[in-house]
Amino acid sequence: MEANRPDEGRYRLGNLPNPAPLAAAYVPMQDSTEPSYATNEALSRGTLFPGLDLPFMNIVNPDLDETPMTEMMAIDFVVDELELYLDTHAGDREAFAMYQTMLAMQKEARERYVSMCGPIQQKDQLGMDRYVWLNGPWPWEFSKNREG
Repeated sequence: MEANRPDEGRYRLGNLPNPAPLAAAYVPMQDSTEPSYATNEALSRGTLFPGLDLPFMNIVNPDLDETPMTEMMAIDFVVDELELYLDTHAGDREAFAMYQTMLAMQKEARERYVSMCGPIQQKDQLGMDRYVWLNGPWPWEFSKNREG
């Protein structure tokens, strides 16, 4: 490697005019938690909050099949969305109550999934009488096996 290259130290900085104009990003504060999408629709839309639903090029994801895995994914997604909302609205008691409800639903959905389909994480095997990590059906096989 040559030590005296003229562009050394400027790698991937690009060329900006001097003085370079600056941009100011603006992200509006989210107003409230109401109204909100149901869990499966939130996962499909990519947000829990209709006020933030701005699909790229007006393309909306199709509804997902109802399986134990999609139920669990949808609830996990809503929990994550509520956590992000509460990061900026920590005093919103209604949102916190909804968050508590969703955490309980998340726990129930995970337990239901594990009992129906098997462990999803290694820790789900705690208390099992034998090693079942490699047993099927795999999450992507569940609806196929259920139908057939």
